[in-house]
Amino acid sequence: MADAVGSIDTPDAQDEAPEAKKKARKGGKRAKKGPLKRLAIFYRQIVAELRKVVWPTRSQLTTYTTVVIVFVVIMIGLVTVIDYGLSHAAKYVFG
Repeated sequence: MADAVGSIDTPDAQDEAPEAKKKARKGGKRAKKGPLKRLAIFYRQIVAELRKVVWPTRSQLTTYTTVVIVFVVIMIGLVTVIDYGLSHAAKYVFG
């Protein structure tokens, strides 16, 4: 097939084997499984993904927590100062 300018054909579509298209089911893989079986598979996949997680050490967790608390305290101070300034500006403008 010759590629035409503006063609919407993709190279991936040409690489697919015709047998793969014949084997596709109408409802997909979930069509024949019951809701409880799908739920069990879902939970197994969750456990499998959680096993892949690299959990932080105690010292890393302490460092991260400290950084977050310091950042939150700084932001609280900044918002407090801005709020105090704006309230005084509003009192000055509106009496």
